[in-house]
Amino acid sequence: MNRFASALISEGTWPRERLDVDYNARATVGDNFPEEMRAYRETSDEVRGDWLRFADIIYDRESNQTLDIFGPETADGLRPVFLFVHGGYWRALSKHDSAMMAGMLAKAGIMTAVVDYRLAPTVSLSEIVREVRSALAFLWQNAGRYGIDRDRIHIGGSSAGGHLTGMLLGGGWHEEFGVPVNVVKSALPMSGLFELAPLAASFPQEWLSLDEQQVDSLSPIRHLPPLGCPILVVWAEKEAPGFKRQSTAFAEAWSELGYPLQTLEISGRNHFDILMELRSEETVLSQALLAMIKGR
Repeated sequence: MNRFASALISEGTWPRERLDVDYNARATVGDNFPEEMRAYRETSDEVRGDWLRFADIIYDRESNQTLDIFGPETADGLRPVFLFVHGGYWRALSKHDSAMMAGMLAKAGIMTAVVDYRLAPTVSLSEIVREVRSALAFLWQNAGRYGIDRDRIHIGGSSAGGHLTGMLLGGGWHEEFGVPVNVVKSALPMSGLFELAPLAASFPQEWLSLDEQQVDSLSPIRHLPPLGCPILVVWAEKEAPGFKRQSTAFAEAWSELGYPLQTLEISGRNHFDILMELRSEETVLSQALLAMIKGR
């Protein structure tokens, strides 16, 4: 157990009242929350109209979950792909709210795959993790038919999607899904959650119903890989305190192993509108993501 995980685990003994505040992202935007969600859907719809190439591809026959692929219209060899996993505290949102970055990436010659997964409490967090891993495996195994270079798969996600990004980065699952351990070439976990002990002791437990074994097996910071790719860990200036602590701890744990790391705190943004930084290639966040994908 690394010391950064241990520090977050200790939060599980804090008073419930404090944890409920520290992990309440929605409270940081108050009455503006509906508008934030509206912006997700509207910007994603706009991108969908211009850049959607393949819709509703079933990636997992067990769950019948799907992904959408966006990108440039004309084929020019195989392209890198950015696989994005949406947030919503594992119980809300969908791929239809989560394509806002695909236009910016398409203009840079990069494909985007946006993944749906079933939500809690209808399914367990363990099942959600299985589905997202299945999506990554499907993309690697079928990349060529969609104009994607399977050796240039990059991933990212926000909030709960940041957690799921962490679970894709971790070790110990690749053989079961038939993918190489280095399937992910870089990652962008945004405002993520990497240790579940505080969540099992606060309000998300109401829909997650985590036991001790699940908290252990599903906390990415406890299962860092033996070989780490470059990652860009990002959080918003106006983030809830718990999310900031989780992001900085994960970044420090990654760095201590000697793995390539960048961190960014996005000034003026909150837990939700931070994703809007990925609509334009001119922002610091987009420039950092593009450089990471292109290996610069």
